[in-house]
Parts: sequence; structure tokens; C-alpha cells
Amino acid sequence: MARVLYSAALALWLPFVLLRLWWRGRHEPVYRQRIGERFGRYRTGPEPPVIWVHAVSVGEARAAAPLVRALQNERPGSAVLVTCTTAAGRETVEQVYGGTVTVVWLPYDFPGATRRFVERFRPRLGVIMETEIWPNLLAACRNAGIPVVLANARLSEPSARGYRRWRSLARAAFGTLAAVCAQTEADRSRLAAAGAADVRVSGNLKFDVAPDATQLGAGRAWRAALARPVLLLASTREGEERLLLDALPAQTGDTLIVFVPRHPQRFDAVASLLRQRGFAAGRRSSGVAPLAHERAYLGDSMGEMAFYYGAADVAVIGGSLLPLGGQNLIEACAAGTPVVLGPSMFNFAEATRLALEAGAALQASGAAEALTQALALCADPGQRARMGAAGVALCAAHRGAVERHLAVCREFLGG
Repeated sequence: MARVLYSAALALWLPFVLLRLWWRGRHEPVYRQRIGERFGRYRTGPEPPVIWVHAVSVGEARAAAPLVRALQNERPGSAVLVTCTTAAGRETVEQVYGGTVTVVWLPYDFPGATRRFVERFRPRLGVIMETEIWPNLLAACRNAGIPVVLANARLSEPSARGYRRWRSLARAAFGTLAAVCAQTEADRSRLAAAGAADVRVSGNLKFDVAPDATQLGAGRAWRAALARPVLLLASTREGEERLLLDALPAQTGDTLIVFVPRHPQRFDAVASLLRQRGFAAGRRSSGVAPLAHERAYLGDSMGEMAFYYGAADVAVIGGSLLPLGGQNLIEACAAGTPVVLGPSMFNFAEATRLALEAGAALQASGAAEALTQALALCADPGQRARMGAAGVALCAAHRGAVERHLAVCREFLGG
């Protein structure tokens, strides 16, 4: 009954969902393409045997990469189908995986759409990244006998409270999972309480993602050519740029402040904000290096985070200055870039704890303190070197999640 009511509510919301899709397509035309896929109608796709991986957006697509490659090596005769939900996620899949996978939209969670998706592709195994729980999709997989593994799974306490409000629906959905590979023991406990039956602590796949060496080298060369300190504001979310600009000291020496918004549809808005605040700011998309008089720079490119971390002396991690749970700090640590975090890092609680204990990161109470700490680090090469080395060592010590995930997948792939 709970799933019936849930499906009815989705049907009521459908007109608003389609309007939002069309609205977002003004700036990102890919949202207006292949709309039939959102309803489980696919013109093309791989033929069986298929392994299906769902990566909702950019972070999940990147985190899934080492596991996808391991599955491709393990099962060279199987095609890999990757589904995503956002335009940025789809673009990331195409950048990271090239032509080695097929990428399509995940259907909306209507019973008919999810049933058509399952009947069209008939995957031998489904791998859903992190916390994407869709009741009708999971029910369709269960009815078709398709095992689904929740990989790199995390469940923060705020999210767990949300699932508890819809206990009947959530427990049924979590109960359909064949297995769950949790990032931490705390995640394991919360996922089991939510209704998942077979939950194992398998580590965080993001520790197994190696930064692109070519991009990293290019970033370091870019910084050396500038011959000035570079402070990176990485993966900032809406509202954080204003906070940071309000808190930015009037005098920052010759330090270049590089803004890299999390979502590409916000690039122009951030550029406009910088102009309003009186900043002459170059843009990465122009192909022109920052000029000597420019105090700020806009990183308006996709798929280049390794470049930006290579170019940075210090990185302030976005999503952490507002109560959003933070963005991925592991990528910065792996690049050897010292990290400054805001107070909200609940989406990366364990990685944050490990980075702070290792001396790879500092945590501030807000934007002003984060900038104070970051600018002090820019002027302290000795501490930067120690923090960068600690971050690299931390990532090396926590690799191995791919093999643990792969072992779980093998159980359900069979011979």
C-alpha cells in the first residue's frame, strides 16, 4: 500500500517535474534530449549480458570509475550500462568512460517506466552508487530476479531521520537489496536499521580514484608559470561565493583566488557576481592565463578538478560553509593539496575525521575563519608540504575498497 500511495504522489508531481526539466534545458540542452528514456523507452542500448551501474551525478560517476573498470576486466564479455540523472553526470560519464560504456537516463520511478527499463536491458547485476533508493525500480528488479548491490553506501544521520519518517516504504525498498557495501561502520549500522539485510563495511571507493596525472602535472605547471600563490575555492555551492566574498580580506597580497562552482549552470552567475564585486576575473574557458592585475579567476570547465587541485597551494572545500554536508575532500588529499573545511561535512564525516587526525586538513567554523586559515597556509610552505604529504599518505593507506566491492559483485554475477 505504501508503494501505491508513493506512485500516486509521483503521478501528481509529474507536470511539475517535466516543467522543471524543460526549464533546466534552457541552459543545459541535454535535459531536453531523449526524454523518452525518462519513461523507460530506449531506442538503443547494449545487448545482454549487461552489468548496470547507476551514478546519479558527477561525484558518483567519478567514484564508480575504478569499480566499473574492475568489472570490465573481470567480465570482458559483458557490456556496462551506466545510468545517470543530471546533465553534469551524463557529461562526466562520457568524459571519464569514453566509449567503453553505454550511458542513458535512469527512468523516473514510475512502475511502468522501471518495468520497461528492466525488460529492455535485463542486467545480470545492478550496482547503485551511494544512497539512490527508488522503491519502484528496486521492486521491478526484485520481480525480474535481478540482484542489486548498493555500492559505496553512506547514510548520514539527517538522511536516516528522513527515511524513518517514511519507514514502511523505506524498509521495503532497502529490504530488496541483495547486498550493501557501506563506507563505514556508522553507515553500516544506520543502513541496517533502515531495513537493509546484508550490509558489509567495504570502505570508500573514492580513496581508490587516482587523480589524472596529466591534468595534475598541467595544473602544477600552470601555477609555476603564474609565480604567485593560488587559493582554490573548490566545488562551491549556491550562496557560498557570496559568503566567501563578504569574508575576503581587503588585502590578500598577490594571491590568486580561483572559484570553481560545483554546477556548470552557475558559471555565468558567479562570473556576474565577481564583476558586481569589482573583481577583474579571467575565465578558464577563455584559454587565457590570469593576468597580473587579476585578483580572481573563474574555473568554468568540467572534468578538470585534478588540474585545479594541481594548480592550488590550498583548497577550501565547497558545500561545507552552508549546511549542505560538504563535497569530496579525498580528491584534494590524493593530489597532495592542503585542505580547509567549513563546519558542514556530514556527507564525508569519516573521511573528514581521518583527514583531520592525519594532519591533512583544517576545519573552520565559517567562511571568515576558513579564509584566514587558507591564506595563512598560502604563506607557510612548510606546513603546506606537511599537510600535502599527509593527504597522499592517508589516501594510500585507505585504498582497497574496489577489491572488496568486486568480491561482493562476484557473488551475484555467478559463472
